[in-house]
Amino acid sequence: MAGYRVEKRGQENTGTYRLFFSNDKGQFLSPFHDIPLMASGTEDVFNMVVEVPRWTNAKMEIATTEPLNPIKQDVKKGNMRYVANVFPHKGYIWNYGALPQTWENPDHKDESTGCRGDNDPIDVCEIGTKVCSRGDVIQVKALGILAMIDEGETDWKIIAINSKDPEANSFKNIDDVRRLKPGYLEATVDWFRRYKVPDGKPENQFAFNSEFKDKDFAIQVIKSTHDFWKDLITKKSSAGGINCTNTSVSNSPFQCSEADAKAFVDAVPGYSAGDSVPADVDKWWYSKKN
Repeated sequence: MAGYRVEKRGQENTGTYRLFFSNDKGQFLSPFHDIPLMASGTEDVFNMVVEVPRWTNAKMEIATTEPLNPIKQDVKKGNMRYVANVFPHKGYIWNYGALPQTWENPDHKDESTGCRGDNDPIDVCEIGTKVCSRGDVIQVKALGILAMIDEGETDWKIIAINSKDPEANSFKNIDDVRRLKPGYLEATVDWFRRYKVPDGKPENQFAFNSEFKDKDFAIQVIKSTHDFWKDLITKKSSAGGINCTNTSVSNSPFQCSEADAKAFVDAVPGYSAGDSVPADVDKWWYSKKN
């Protein structure tokens, strides 16, 4: 994770846990706003912030409404949220995370899906061989995209591979995933369709008849969400509850000082082990496939 460090705060597996980011000089920053989207100046390689390593269950996410946007665990009805192992899947089946400096604008109705954005950075499913660590910042090649409709909102899922993966050169588009990792795309749709069912929610739906769009389509979506973020960070769009505090974005009225950034982190108690993971997290959950 060259160039970036993470610092744990609060208690593990509790609502106080936070993972803050800093640069190689130890200066705190926002993984949402300060890490650049483009990784190498090419059209299809991007920085990805890993929120959830493959095979794990804790639903970690960038805290979009908090200063400096640390990673935290989602909470539901006062309980820490873990995704169920919906048979035959174990936790998340990819390294899961987000592209920085992107925003799915909730005031914008997407022409292709007919639904508004979900007010988050765009999600990424990284399909490489390495199991990443929470808070890693990796460079990924966009290969395609899936349009999930989550409770009436457009929730794009980028399919990507770590550019440093031993097999990365063999993957240039979504058809390569279908050819070289048979069944993976079908498993991805199945996972997203059913992962909320154990919580009592209906199956998720998809645009385009659950089909994946190609790399070019994915890059256009990434570019449009990057433009929405630019409007957000410069106050040209309503913030929609997003905390835009940053330390490096030029022309942003939300930029803060290094001292202020450190104060945000110091306001959170130091790290401790905290609670253990509930035993039922490792159980299989079976459901009838429709």
